[in-house]
Amino acid sequence: QVDLIQSGGGLVQPGGSLRLSCAASGRSMSDSSTGWFRQAPGKEREFVAYISRGGSIYYGDSVKGRFTISRDDNKNTVFLQMDNLKPEDTALYHCAAPLGMDTGGYWNNPHFYDYWGQGTQVTVSS
Repeated sequence: QVDLIQSGGGLVQPGGSLRLSCAASGRSMSDSSTGWFRQAPGKEREFVAYISRGGSIYYGDSVKGRFTISRDDNKNTVFLQMDNLKPEDTALYHCAAPLGMDTGGYWNNPHFYDYWGQGTQVTVSS
C-alpha cells in the first residue's frame, strides 16, 4: 500500500510564496519519479513539475522560473516551492508517482501516474 500525503498550501497574496510537501508511506520517494499537477475549476489538469529518480527536472511553461521542485531523501518527501505566485496559479494541486520507477518519458501526462496525493488547495488572491 502506497500513500502520498500532501501538506502545505492555503491562501496567499499575489507575489507571495508557498511550499507544498508530498510525503510517501509504503515507499521510498527516491525509488521513483514524482510529478506535480494542478487543476483549476473548469480547466483541464495541468502539468506543473517533475523530478526523476536521478534528479532530472522539468517544469510546465507557466511556472518556469517561479516554481522549484526538490526531493529530500532523508525525509522521504518531495517539495514544490512556489514563488512569485499569481492569481492564475489558483488551483487544486496534486503530487503523483508511477507504479514503477518512471513514466517512460511521459512525465507531463497524468495518465502515466498511478499514485496520487489527496490534493492541496492553493488560492492566490488579494
